[in-house]
Amino acid sequence: MKQKGSCHCGKVSFEVELDLNSEPALICNCSMCQRKGTALRFVPDSQFQLLSGEGQMTDYQFGKKTIHHLFCSTCGVTAFASGQMPDGTKIKAINVRCLENVDMGKLQTHSVDGKNF
Repeated sequence: MKQKGSCHCGKVSFEVELDLNSEPALICNCSMCQRKGTALRFVPDSQFQLLSGEGQMTDYQFGKKTIHHLFCSTCGVTAFASGQMPDGTKIKAINVRCLENVDMGKLQTHSVDGKNF
């Protein structure tokens, strides 16, 4: 199912092939996710298409510097991040809070202890 998403100001927009009901969104307590309040679903790069904003994002990396925490340089919202699986598969971590028409009260979530990962 194709979903549309964006940052708050709309300069960064994307489409992603994602069934929100197939598995819960992850709520992580790592230093980054806890501060941003993201709810994440991971998809292969092939299921993601950036529609606008490639030049509008700032990349922040920390720790092992394996994840590109991208955020809109205008409104500051992180709609997705980029990384790769241990086998090298490129993935996107979608902040489902940035998808259109998502009711977080109806979305299944699962807590992950990223702080002690």
